[in-house]
Amino acid sequence: MLKQEKLIKRLNHPKGKVRIVLDTDTYNEIDDQFAIIYALQSKEKIDIEAFYAAPFYNKRSIGPKDGMEKSYKEIQDILSIIGKDDISIYKGSESFLLDGNTPVESDAAQNLVERAMASSDDDPLYVVAIGAPTNVASAILMEPKILEKIVVVWLGGHALHWPDTKEFNLFQDLHASRIILNSGVPLILIPCLGVASHLKTTLSEMRDYISEKGEIGKYLYEIYKNYSDDHFAFSKVIWDISTIGYLNNPDWLSSSIVHSPIVSEDFCWSFDSSRHFIRYVHYIDRDQVFKDLFNKL
Repeated sequence: MLKQEKLIKRLNHPKGKVRIVLDTDTYNEIDDQFAIIYALQSKEKIDIEAFYAAPFYNKRSIGPKDGMEKSYKEIQDILSIIGKDDISIYKGSESFLLDGNTPVESDAAQNLVERAMASSDDDPLYVVAIGAPTNVASAILMEPKILEKIVVVWLGGHALHWPDTKEFNLFQDLHASRIILNSGVPLILIPCLGVASHLKTTLSEMRDYISEKGEIGKYLYEIYKNYSDDHFAFSKVIWDISTIGYLNNPDWLSSSIVHSPIVSEDFCWSFDSSRHFIRYVHYIDRDQVFKDLFNKL
């Protein structure tokens, strides 16, 4: 675990441009697609070195492996549409962790270890995780020394005041989520309900500000429109852009240093003031983040 002085320094917002890898369960929903494109369009602040396909299991997959494979294909399709074929994509875990000590080997986890260990101490690799953190936790188990080389920005769990934290990214892989929270890795935690849930938009906004922004705008508009059969008085939260918004401008996401929370077996938060620190985002200025996304398209 990092010494407290170094940990606090890593939890400060990065100055200048950052190198990131984006770990994403892209096919799970439609918000990952927005986050990928937002990151690609934020060249003045973000340099994307690689994409990692994360596992997921819901009605859009028949299991974690299938979810990861579909996410891998979706990343390929997005990069093809936007004309970016020079960024590497790695397949991630084919299952969730079976316990808190055994990694799931994958190309993504191995690449994260290699890429992190090649990073200098004054230029840590930012690991932006917007799905179950199986790949990231596996890499930490494979080589704990990467704790000294990375900063994790994770969309996971619900707000610390929420009655439970049974959120999709956290819930799918409890072992991996606990590793992220317990390992001492420098962590920027962005909760879903109560925080990222402010990032809602509507079909009208998509039509006015997205649909005519070239092929990628048309693509985003279509996946949003097709997400629901009834858009009357309907809004959809685009959770995952919160992570990219944080890297672009921390003033849009109010945060503070807190002790890393503990996840109970029944998916509730508990607290211990002797634990290490993380940075916790507790509010998002929804308008500023969407304004930035719309402008960059």
